Amino acid sequence: MKNRLIGEVLGFIQPRPSLLVGLILSLLILLICLVVSIGYGAADISASTIYAALTAFDGSADHLIIRTIRLPRSLIAILVGAAMAIAGAIMQGITRNPLADPGILGINAGAAMAVVIAVFAFGTTDPSFYAWYAFLGAGAAAIAVYFLGSLGRGGLTPLNLTIAGAAISTFLSSVTTGILIFSQRTLDEIRFWMAGSIAGRDFTIVWQVLPYITLGLILAFALGKQITTLNLGEDVAKGLGQRTAWVKIAAAFSVILLAGSAVAAAGPIGFIGLVVPHVVRLLVGVDYRWIMPYSAVFGAILLLTADIGARLLIKPQELPVGVMTAFVGAPLFVYLARFKVKK
Repeated sequence: MKNRLIGEVLGFIQPRPSLLVGLILSLLILLICLVVSIGYGAADISASTIYAALTAFDGSADHLIIRTIRLPRSLIAILVGAAMAIAGAIMQGITRNPLADPGILGINAGAAMAVVIAVFAFGTTDPSFYAWYAFLGAGAAAIAVYFLGSLGRGGLTPLNLTIAGAAISTFLSSVTTGILIFSQRTLDEIRFWMAGSIAGRDFTIVWQVLPYITLGLILAFALGKQITTLNLGEDVAKGLGQRTAWVKIAAAFSVILLAGSAVAAAGPIGFIGLVVPHVVRLLVGVDYRWIMPYSAVFGAILLLTADIGARLLIKPQELPVGVMTAFVGAPLFVYLARFKVKK
């Protein structure tokens, strides 16, 4: 198995055409999910009306709903789902920890706490400023988890990293909860955002987070071969000429961009970064040159599907989409913690 992986890393084995076909089929499924997401909600809209709204806008109520509410909301779901899934894939690849995820390792909690502190201390209510605070909080949380995990017996093992992430995440969430209890104004302004929600997002939010997510995705795709090599072990990667320290720094920067942008746009939605990479690896193997694009598409599909369910489950009311993703992610987390984590 290791010899085959080394061959793939060095480019001696050509990518399987079936993986490209599978990726194209996944994109078609994503397109179908996008149409369903735009069409279904408190008011159902036909596919022909959706097409007309996008090609011949006439200012009618249905066209306005599609252009100003449904379409930007669906695009945010695609961006956030892709960003969270790839951030999780990178973290699992770099740390070789099957439980690595921006939510479980405290990065989402750090980003959320920074945004809450900004709203509480400075009265910041413009979502355009959330990203900068989210980046700062995500970066600080990542450093804290890495440092704390390194102090455990045996160094930075997957178990130590997971425990450190759980501890940091619990602490940051407690601080966040304390601020929200103390300040009713802050709670009123962002309580739905805190549960993880893409409701009410418009194109302003799309354009604000798009540059950061795009940069994070480009960097992640560029690191695919390097992360695959690093999965062979740090000694093997160095033997193949890789500068592992720089790869880890670039990967961490990509994760901060992706997770910070996603939290700024939609709040701390959990488990996407945990679930999607595991599903993708079952389909495409261990080559991150394929894991990255598949994770992006599957993450977008998962969050779009979760958002559709959140709207239809208790229609005409709706649940925060973070609740729906937890229904899928929590059982998988228990399974992975029980059977996959090794000391």
